[in-house]
Amino acid sequence: MLAPPAIPLRMRLEGKVIVVTGATGIAAAGARRFDGEGASVFVVSIDPADCENLTSELGSSAWRAADLRDERATIEAMAAAREHFGQIDGLFAVAGGSGRERGDGPIHEITIEGWEQTLELNLTTSFLAVRETVRSMLSTGSGGSIVVVSSVLATHPAPEHFSTHAYAAAKGAQLALARATASHYAADGIRVNAIAPGLTRTPMAKRAIGDDEIMGWVTVRQRLAGGPVEPDDVANAAVFLLSDEARHITGQVLAVDGGWSVGAG
Repeated sequence: MLAPPAIPLRMRLEGKVIVVTGATGIAAAGARRFDGEGASVFVVSIDPADCENLTSELGSSAWRAADLRDERATIEAMAAAREHFGQIDGLFAVAGGSGRERGDGPIHEITIEGWEQTLELNLTTSFLAVRETVRSMLSTGSGGSIVVVSSVLATHPAPEHFSTHAYAAAKGAQLALARATASHYAADGIRVNAIAPGLTRTPMAKRAIGDDEIMGWVTVRQRLAGGPVEPDDVANAAVFLLSDEARHITGQVLAVDGGWSVGAG
């Protein structure tokens, strides 16, 4: 797989403070790209080592370890971002993960614990991060941009290999949350959009990427990419949506899926 082409840096996020939830995979790629485009980056993730390792690569940055499923921890983390940088101009809400080990799967097999834990991991984390970001933006009156990372599985299922119905439901709810908040807060200058990646080369995708049968299927389904999407491809889309170049774009879902959503499989 060829590496994605280098994108010329144009300092499109200069002067902006971007909060990134998560510190590996797509979140890490986003933090690096935002830093390269001139943003100050505040990383919030559950693992202190991941946060520290990521921010050590960046320029103007800081971090706070927090379990974003916990309301108090999320409130305190976002308050720390405001205290450190004085404002929040953007949010890249990535934190989440697979629910397979928690009991996710086809709906007739999902336990109530698996259902609740998968939604908590993927939907509650987004809700709390978006809520606290909106509260911060309303308090300053400066508006801003929020990008929620969902999944192509929210709208284009793949029952052959990816039958995790609680995860798909959570990702679908993220899209509804993005659209509803985009509509409500447009007059406040707050934009909310979503990115729906296809299978992306991240730690979460380790199971699929290590399976030759699935990879053969992905090569066809994501024929534009010829395999998994790279985290940088998602990060590049996020730069645009967080920048002033997208100032009149809100309530939209941008698929970065290598052709998954238009492929026949």
